[in-house]
Amino acid sequence: MSGSGSRIGRQHQVRIIGGRWRGRKLAFSPADGLRPTGDRVRETLFNWLAADIDGARCADLFAGTGALGLEALSRGATLCDFVDNSRTALTRIADHLQRLEALGQGRCHPGPAQHFLEAATLPYDIVFIDPPFNLHLVELTCNALAQRRLLRDDALVYIESQAKDPPPQVPPGWSLRRDKVAGGVAYRLYSVDRTDGLY
Repeated sequence: MSGSGSRIGRQHQVRIIGGRWRGRKLAFSPADGLRPTGDRVRETLFNWLAADIDGARCADLFAGTGALGLEALSRGATLCDFVDNSRTALTRIADHLQRLEALGQGRCHPGPAQHFLEAATLPYDIVFIDPPFNLHLVELTCNALAQRRLLRDDALVYIESQAKDPPPQVPPGWSLRRDKVAGGVAYRLYSVDRTDGLY
C-alpha cells in the first residue's frame, strides 16, 4: 500500500524520487488502510534494484497510491501492472499515468491480488508485495506467484511486513538478498533462484 506522505489540505502527494520523472508530485486521497511507504525506504529499495530495473516487467500487487510501480517506471521499467481492490485508487493511478504520458506502460486491474494472479500469464522480473498488515496475504501471494509460474529466472520480489512479525515463509528456491527495518516496518528483497519443481 505504497505512498509518500506530504499533505495538501485533504490531499496527500506521491513524490517520485528518481529517474525521468524525478521530483514530480502526484496527488492522492487518503483512505483507511493506506499505509505510506516513506521516501527513505523507497530510496533504499530502488538502490537495491538499480542494476535490475532497466527494462523490467513489474507488478505492483497492492498498489495503493502506485508509488512503487510509478517509481519503477520512472527508473526504466518497461511495464507495470497495478492491482488494487480500490477502483478509486486505480482511477487516480490511471490519471497519473496519463499525466506522465505513460498509459502504454502501466495497466490497472481492479480486484484482489489473488484473483489477478489466477488469471495472469505474463512472467515478471520484479514484483512488489506491500499488503495491509494483519490480513496474512504475503505468503498466499508468494505461493500464487510460484505455483502460477509468474516469475522469470532471477526475478526479484519485494515484501513489506510488520517488523514485529517473523520473516515470511517464502517458496522453495527464493533467497533473501537484502533486508532492513524502518520504524515498525520490515522490508525485504528476495531473489528467485530456482524455476524448476514448483516453478
